[in-house]
Amino acid sequence: MTQPISLSSLTAIDVHVHVEVDDEGHTSLGGDLMEASAAYFKSEHRTPTVDEVAGVYRERAMAAVVFAVDHERATGHPPISNEFVARAAARHPDVLIPFASIDPLRGEAGVGAAARLVTEHGVRGFKFHPSLQNFDPTDRAAFPLYEAISALGVPAVFHTGQTGIGAGLPGGGGIRLGLSNPMLLDEVAATFPDLQIVLAHPSFPWQDEALAIATHKANVWIDLSGWSPKYFPPNLVRYANTLLKDKVLFGSDFPLITPDRWIADFDRLDIKPEVRPKILKENAGRLLGLPQ
Repeated sequence: MTQPISLSSLTAIDVHVHVEVDDEGHTSLGGDLMEASAAYFKSEHRTPTVDEVAGVYRERAMAAVVFAVDHERATGHPPISNEFVARAAARHPDVLIPFASIDPLRGEAGVGAAARLVTEHGVRGFKFHPSLQNFDPTDRAAFPLYEAISALGVPAVFHTGQTGIGAGLPGGGGIRLGLSNPMLLDEVAATFPDLQIVLAHPSFPWQDEALAIATHKANVWIDLSGWSPKYFPPNLVRYANTLLKDKVLFGSDFPLITPDRWIADFDRLDIKPEVRPKILKENAGRLLGLPQ
């Protein structure tokens, strides 16, 4: 019988891994957006199955937080279902941790879905992409969902900064970067102090804003996904090494960036030896409540 995740058995926890195709072949993005993101990241295998993802992480003694993004209202492309992500992760409980994605403008239906996904399907958190989902995080219509997630005791990951989705297309495929300014999440963090918020990615061009929020708000974390560590801004590395050493998380953005590439470049950063395990797994273990 496959054993559940135990922190002591892991080399790392990747908190940012995309489910890009379901078992029926339905992809997370449609047409132009999928092609543009593949070209932007130069990814070799853009749509691995969940079983393939599990194999990648199991071979490396890593765990992975997996999710899709519900952006149907904004793009018209039906999402990979949260229930599928939860079922697929349940096939690999030793390595996969399921998160869900809900359009925050779904109102009470979204609130009810969040509760069911956590209590009935074992979802351990939620992923939002304000630019792709075309919503302002400070929109009061989203607040009931934040309140519900906070009450459920699970974290919320928000994409911040520029995105490779839509990059190079006319008008960026209609995607608005300003919706992913991390400063918008300062209001969310202040309004919901018990909601654990993860600012995903180095937040170009708002990195200093993200660092300011994470140092000011006890409930705000930063994940390092979406960039090779060799391109991290020096200020991000400095804070990860010091003031934010307990709140920074390893994330790759697989399959757009592989964990092998990320770890190899991270090994070359001037990170204190005692801080490395915090970033690679200990901080995430604490955030996710994994057993020691």
